[in-house]
Amino acid sequence: MDTRMYTRPGPLVDAAATSRRDRVYALISEEVLSGRTGPRTRLGEVRLAERFGVSRTPVREALARLHSDGLVERRENGFYATVPNLAELRDLYELRVTLELRGIARATEDPGVRHDPAILAVELERWRGLRADPPPPDPSFVLLDEEYHAALSRASGNGALTESLVSVNRRIRRVRMYDFLTEDRITSTIDEHIGIAEHLVAGELDAAYHAMYEHVGASMEVVLERARRALTQMALYAHAP
Repeated sequence: MDTRMYTRPGPLVDAAATSRRDRVYALISEEVLSGRTGPRTRLGEVRLAERFGVSRTPVREALARLHSDGLVERRENGFYATVPNLAELRDLYELRVTLELRGIARATEDPGVRHDPAILAVELERWRGLRADPPPPDPSFVLLDEEYHAALSRASGNGALTESLVSVNRRIRRVRMYDFLTEDRITSTIDEHIGIAEHLVAGELDAAYHAMYEHVGASMEVVLERARRALTQMALYAHAP
């Protein structure tokens, strides 16, 4: 599969070394989250160091950070991309639904909270354009989906909610990306995104809340069934020649 899919240094820290560590961390993160590195591919320090033109130290530090992030796991012979099991996915999806709905609920509970109209306008323009010219099914569509949900969360005005949502979505991206392999999933996602944003623009918070609930978590069993299918797709890609 070839789909493309963030230490405050002290005064004596080498800025170049810090930059190098961050760059290697970002590169390996992208490899893992994009799905280009499958769960059966060992993330070897020597190979990665040679590939990125660095010593093994920043690679080792990057892998340790990724392990702390929950994006890679340590096995007997090294690090591998983590694939959540269904129990873990249930917990992560449940947290995602809670965070998504909270962004709207806080505006319902407090009349002083309003979604940023400028952010909503940008998202509506983007997704109406996608509806007019839908992209072909592709796992990388998950990145557009994540950007939309992060934007709506940011528009609600609570940065901590958005930060948590972005983190959760990164954790489940490797599975969710396989949910966008059919035209009907692309078109339904586009239509639902537009509908939610239109409700928010109109100040129809109850309708927006209900639409978001239907979009991300009306039935946990439906969500888990999609996850099961996604895990099957991951296994197929992992075994593909």
